[in-house]
Amino acid sequence: MKNRVITISREFGSGGHTIGKMVAEKLGIPCYDAEIIQEMTKETGFSPDYVKEAGEYAPGSFLSAAFSNRMFGPTNEDILWERQYRVITALAEKGPCVIVGRCADYILRDKADCLTVFIHADMKFRAERIVREYGEREQSPEERLRDKDKRRAAYHRFYTDMKWGYAQNYHLTLDSGVLGIDRCVETICALYR
Repeated sequence: MKNRVITISREFGSGGHTIGKMVAEKLGIPCYDAEIIQEMTKETGFSPDYVKEAGEYAPGSFLSAAFSNRMFGPTNEDILWERQYRVITALAEKGPCVIVGRCADYILRDKADCLTVFIHADMKFRAERIVREYGEREQSPEERLRDKDKRRAAYHRFYTDMKWGYAQNYHLTLDSGVLGIDRCVETICALYR
């Protein structure tokens, strides 16, 4: 029997990580996000920072092309994708859980009874939230948001051939800026039960 799993994809700054943790706590099931990076770090020997960043750069992008070449075999990003696939599959096989990001919606599409969720919000809400959560940076909040979302979309498209954030690819899309974090949590929990 397939385990019930909630996968949460999210725009940067929309609160998807927070929502995932709160949903898991409310349902009494584990939530995996940073734990996936830790497991991939153990399996690959790559640093946690590298795993976190490389997991959002699609091979063939300028940055990844500068550090690798497919003519000589799989890239580091390809190795990370394969490990990520295995780690996420193993976590879902353990039991019901919430998995945030890392293309879990695609990876588990035939392996678990998934409720796939996409969390989004308008630019103003997200810009204010990332400044509050992560502080000011040299790059403007709007540039940070566009850059991070662009990388997530490219990574998702490269490895899944699905359009990231496209409503038809998810069971549920929620605007956390309009609904608020708590109402998003309530909605996901109600649909899961």
